Amino acid sequence: MRRKILIVDDDEDLAMIAGDMLGDYGYETACVRDGEAAYELLKSRSFDLILLDINLPYETGFSVCKQLREVSTVPILFASARTSEDDRITGFDAGGDDYLPKPYSLKELLARVNALMRRAYGFSQTEQPISAGDILIDVEKRIVTKQGKVVSLSLKEFDLLVYMAKNKNKPLSKEELLRAVWGVYSEAELSTVSVHIRWLREKLEREPSKPVMIKTVWGVGYSFHDE
Repeated sequence: MRRKILIVDDDEDLAMIAGDMLGDYGYETACVRDGEAAYELLKSRSFDLILLDINLPYETGFSVCKQLREVSTVPILFASARTSEDDRITGFDAGGDDYLPKPYSLKELLARVNALMRRAYGFSQTEQPISAGDILIDVEKRIVTKQGKVVSLSLKEFDLLVYMAKNKNKPLSKEELLRAVWGVYSEAELSTVSVHIRWLREKLEREPSKPVMIKTVWGVGYSFHDE
């Protein structure tokens, strides 16, 4: 099955070059130049990854990403000439999963896309959904629902939740979670795990300050429990 990538960039020449290269490596691509066109296309087609510029006509890529995160956990790779630390942080806070500075090499673009695809879709397609109380985790479709309503999670939040749910009732150290979700060679700090745990509790727990599903194991880390 060919993975599908939506390229949202008002630089039509660059989008065409990137699309042609990704097509040569087995991906199916579609290109649009603004957020409105992206929303319209997403009504009728699904994509496995979105390559998103920030400086778009009518609205920024940050705004597009926030709106997409309300309904989807599809991996989003920002590609932009805006490379300040504030811009990168804004991109991640909006729900982006990676940030590629422009101008970029096609080789690096391919590497980033491949890495995100592996992280997002490395799960077996035969895995059954995981339930915990009123939470249902559809691993294959990468959708989480709470009381039947879709919960917007970032790529890392989803991967962290799945890893913990697969190790239900088992104490998991921050070190183990960091290696499993962010990778052995990640430069992320242990505090990153704590921040993502807090975000998951805010989105999934009835009382985030008194969690019953994602519990703290003092001196160890965290554990996941069925309510």
